[in-house]
Amino acid sequence: MSSSEDFRATTRDWLEANCPPSIRTPMVQDEIVWGGRNPVFKNPDSKLWLARMAERGWTCPTWPTEYGGGGLDKEESIILSQELRRINARPALTSFGISMLGPVLLEYANHEQKMRYIPGIVRGEIRWCQGYSEPGSGSDLASLSTRAELQGDFYTINGAKVWTSYADKADWIFCLVRTDLEVPKHSGISFILFDMASEGVSTRPIQLISGASVFCETFFDDVKVPAANLVGRLNEGWSIAKRLLQHERTMISSFGLASGQSDRGGTTSTVASLEGAAMHYRGDTDRLSDPVLRDEIAQFKIDSEAFAFTSQRSVEESKQGQGPNATSSMLKNYGCELNKRRYELLLKAIGSQALGWEGEGFADDELQITREWLRSKANSIEGGTSEVQLNVIAKRVLGLPDMLSMTRK
Repeated sequence: MSSSEDFRATTRDWLEANCPPSIRTPMVQDEIVWGGRNPVFKNPDSKLWLARMAERGWTCPTWPTEYGGGGLDKEESIILSQELRRINARPALTSFGISMLGPVLLEYANHEQKMRYIPGIVRGEIRWCQGYSEPGSGSDLASLSTRAELQGDFYTINGAKVWTSYADKADWIFCLVRTDLEVPKHSGISFILFDMASEGVSTRPIQLISGASVFCETFFDDVKVPAANLVGRLNEGWSIAKRLLQHERTMISSFGLASGQSDRGGTTSTVASLEGAAMHYRGDTDRLSDPVLRDEIAQFKIDSEAFAFTSQRSVEESKQGQGPNATSSMLKNYGCELNKRRYELLLKAIGSQALGWEGEGFADDELQITREWLRSKANSIEGGTSEVQLNVIAKRVLGLPDMLSMTRK
């Protein structure tokens, strides 16, 4: 038996013995495990599953064992993913620390910072949020104005962030701050980490049109942060910011996967299948008999399957050391548009039952679909607008000339 076959057999045996039956079912929104200082486990098996996976480092299987990761090589990591999919295992942990922060810490942080933060990310002990966008700095992120001034061994931070996902629930934040006002805007930015319980930090949830309050405004008033929390070199945080955005866009692209789970507005298990919706909400007419709707559903399923295979190929390429690149913009743009299409088709399939907001005459899942349809509209904004992604694709993937610079010549 080859080493890979031996690893697969060992992994399969371990999963059969350690993955509880309730974890081999589709994830539901209120059972997603975020971890943190005060974790919530609605399903007791989720706590057990996280503990067992974290003990092996398999919440972050390719990260070095030195920092608590699984230390698996590329082939082993792919096998583990395949075996988890085979038994339909739920993710043990959903974490911005895993999907965004951890990878850039491994690339840019010093050894002491890695030892301090990464094991806690692997074990789900700290819940992180992202401090990027500001009231006047959205797509033009580099124009941010949140200021960090060095005063002895501490930075004093003042400013505000907006659209900070789950800031009211997070323990720590990874934040972009301006540390030099005398240089071009991209050159005076630094990347820093600090505790959301620090004096001077406050949050205010933003209610969305869907009725949810996933995002927050976040305010910093003379917040004292140890200088040792600065990641990378002073004033060179823009490189880290761009790298992290590539990881974030890859994560957001999963909204386009039919089996994807929602952490900021993706598909959830409350959403019926397109065919099921068309057959169930038939009223006077069987909507699935509509050839136009059938064609749209069939085309969507084809596109969804193609996107799933493309996404999996990208994941496997990243495990072979190629890492995220401009391809993340392609996946993010297409995945978000695919997710929006799904909800548009669901509304067509449900018909007038998709017009409810509250009150009698509408089931809970119908009201949920209406809200998630509204929420899906933001997919093309978060993590960089679709226009930003198309510019990245044009320049970095297709190699098209910069028309603005050509005009100036």
